[in-house]
Amino acid sequence: MADLKKLAEEIVGLTLLEAQELKTILKDEYGIEPAAGGAVMMAGPADGAGAAAEEKTEFDVILVAAGAQKINVIKEVRGITGLGLKEAKDLVEAGGKAVKEGVDKAEAEEIKGKLEAAGAEVELK
Repeated sequence: MADLKKLAEEIVGLTLLEAQELKTILKDEYGIEPAAGGAVMMAGPADGAGAAAEEKTEFDVILVAAGAQKINVIKEVRGITGLGLKEAKDLVEAGGKAVKEGVDKAEAEEIKGKLEAAGAEVELK
């Protein structure tokens, strides 16, 4: 049996380039891909049987367009993010930017509702 402590020390000592190469080898030759938490997960059956779809738990609230009532949208963005007036105005005028990232579904829906009520076009990713 392999010396697991030595193996762990070697993995921890890898450079970013070596880690990327190891990831590619594990994926291409063995069908192993890194999971979301960084743990290694085995690939499922080739036909996809038994693969359970994971429900997304974190969302990004993206401001697509400010709409006709830009001032109201800026006020809402300031309230949601805590940004200053200039920063909130820049975010709203830029469009396509994330107002809030990595929030749960309930909070994302609440923020989306507030922004849409102010006249903005919003999407969740």
